[in-house]
Amino acid sequence: MFELTEDQRLVSESVRRFVEERVKPQAAHYDETCEFPWEHVKGLAELGVFGMHFSEAYGGAGFDKVTGSIVIEEVARHDASLALTIASHNGLCGGHIDMFGSEAQKQKYLPDLATAKKLGAWGLTEPNSGSDASGLQTTAVKKGDRWILNGAKNFITQGTVGEVFVVLALTTREKKQHGITAFILEKGMKGFSQRSIHGKLGMRSSDTAELHFDNVEVPAENQLGELDQGFLNTLQILDRGRITIGALAVGIARGCLEEGRAYSLDRKQFGKPIADFQAIQWMLADIATETDAARLLVRRAASLCDQKKPFSVEASKAKLFASEASVRAGMKAIQIHGGYGYTREFPVERYLRDAKLLEIGEGTSEVQRMIIARHVLKS
Repeated sequence: MFELTEDQRLVSESVRRFVEERVKPQAAHYDETCEFPWEHVKGLAELGVFGMHFSEAYGGAGFDKVTGSIVIEEVARHDASLALTIASHNGLCGGHIDMFGSEAQKQKYLPDLATAKKLGAWGLTEPNSGSDASGLQTTAVKKGDRWILNGAKNFITQGTVGEVFVVLALTTREKKQHGITAFILEKGMKGFSQRSIHGKLGMRSSDTAELHFDNVEVPAENQLGELDQGFLNTLQILDRGRITIGALAVGIARGCLEEGRAYSLDRKQFGKPIADFQAIQWMLADIATETDAARLLVRRAASLCDQKKPFSVEASKAKLFASEASVRAGMKAIQIHGGYGYTREFPVERYLRDAKLLEIGEGTSEVQRMIIARHVLKS
């Protein structure tokens, strides 16, 4: 089931080769320094990764969702921060413009995003508005041929390195989440500022920032999608994003399995490799089983998306199971490594730190359970 096509195998092999040769040796360095890995962004951009879901008409690679999930898994296997950069660039900012933008907006922004000449960021979360979008407080008021934006966003991926921003703002306050509209902003607009967020537990080389809007004037033609339809569009964006986060989690779990296996075969205690002990074998078996199960859930949701069939609940199931499985994989991989797993000498502690975000971002585990339970009770 879900056998890869020849094209998908070629994409997988080319990305895997790049990641193993260039990304893997430097992943720990970027995690330690929290530097943004521009060199890897540029290298992967040459493989079409930063425009993987955009149409070839706009300079993209035109990959389907299954192929995209394969790409994200391959990158996350060794560097989840870099995989998050690719996922958010493609699925959030670029995805929003690609799905709901006018032809003029697509022609203006997508070619530069597809080649990573410019990186994109997406602004929904606020200091007081996370899972509850009705608490969104950033406002947009129409004045002549301009929209005036005021407010702030928080935990925005690519917030300081990005140059193209999709921002959600209230345009009809009394409608709450049904009165939200999306806008395209550009770095350098007067009154628009960014501040880096440091001291994160994981995903440390992924850029995260606060965005601030102080009477930012946005041209009317930068309204993205229909008036007051931003939240409904956002739900569709997040459905696709949950597939990608699931794939990212599969990549981390796979990395945990590979590192755990290698260490258990090399490490000796009581005169033999610890891989000979049933306790270690069972931990590896659990990681392997849950990784395969998570991958199947992700690819099922991605396949449904590609077929233009309903996939919202399947995406939530994939994201929920895969994200929590990746955390369990990290815990077991550290246990296999023993005391060494608690140090930065081996990558498994980084995998666990990175995995935790996946239970939070693009809809917490609790939100996914709400979505799934609502479907179950309606059945």
